[in-house]
Amino acid sequence: MIHTIGVIGGGQLGRMFALGAKPMGYDVIVLDPQERSPGGQVADDQIVAAYDDIAAIEELGRRSDVVTYEFENIAIDSVRHLEKLGYRVAPSSDVLRVTQNRLLEKRFVRDCAIPTTGFASINTEADLERAAEELGFPGVLKTSEGGYDGKGQWRVYDLSEARAVLAEAGAAPLIYERLVMFERELSVIATRDAKNEIVTYPVCENEHRDGILAMTIVPARIPDEIAARAQMMAAKLGDRLGIVGTYCVEFFLTAASELLVNEIAPRPHNSGHYTIDATRCSQYEQHLRAICALPLSPPHLFSNAIMMNVLGTGTGDRLHGTSELLADPSIVLHLYGKKHAVKGRKMGHFTMLLDGPVDDTSIARAKAAHAMLRWTK
Repeated sequence: MIHTIGVIGGGQLGRMFALGAKPMGYDVIVLDPQERSPGGQVADDQIVAAYDDIAAIEELGRRSDVVTYEFENIAIDSVRHLEKLGYRVAPSSDVLRVTQNRLLEKRFVRDCAIPTTGFASINTEADLERAAEELGFPGVLKTSEGGYDGKGQWRVYDLSEARAVLAEAGAAPLIYERLVMFERELSVIATRDAKNEIVTYPVCENEHRDGILAMTIVPARIPDEIAARAQMMAAKLGDRLGIVGTYCVEFFLTAASELLVNEIAPRPHNSGHYTIDATRCSQYEQHLRAICALPLSPPHLFSNAIMMNVLGTGTGDRLHGTSELLADPSIVLHLYGKKHAVKGRKMGHFTMLLDGPVDDTSIARAKAAHAMLRWTK
């Protein structure tokens, strides 16, 4: 019987997971190096320690019936250590090994007979020259591990720029990807349990700025056939990966209606935040159900929705405009309890629930609402 869930990571995803677990009677302990982390503020307890602190990791394992994690850029040795000691971790270290390395992830997707953009492993200048000849420019050089929200990524337009990035990266392994000229960025939130039951949420349409998710539209404005194909691909990847929990598959949709997998996130995802307010069972509760061996809930969308991220601007830590924002009864605001609104930091989000379809008018409404918010000192 599971009573206590340990979470490696106390960011906003850990916070929303803890908030989803409490109504179902679970205790939650988070491990995070930041005191009073967003997750720690709402959990039953927080262990303040680094993710590679083995003593702290062991304490989390001893105090938990199952351990999960809220993001993939954690020390895989910590997860393997817990598993070696006999503690249950979901998703497993095998899942983490694939999804935290872009090169392994791309190869895995190709092995599943699912298309990706062209890519190549880059360790030397000779590798770079070969990739440039085979894949051409423009392209994107990325660190194989550790990047997120546009960090560790460089767009390059010729070999001289690519060489400069290689020198800047030093000894870090890189992956070169052919730049995709896409029509839309899409994502599918899905959950798989240990019995290989898989549920998929409606396909999301995403808009990024500077590599950071800015807006998610649900359902995506795409033909039903493409949506069904994206959900099928996401389910196939979850099955082959053997993941237990909620995960996200990001896609590029090309002008030729081709779906190319960009990334797999082995945990709840920013583009699935809308599920808290617009569905019967959120991605966080679904994750809990999977790792606690409870029945999964068929996703049901109560309302079309637009989710907007609230990012820091570096102009101060006080948020203004929330009263004006919440004058619109269709808007639900979530703030993450972070103290410092540095530029590009995810400080919160809001979801606009729509009575009708997502169209240009409703998108303009959501963007106008977002413009009411401002940060000052």
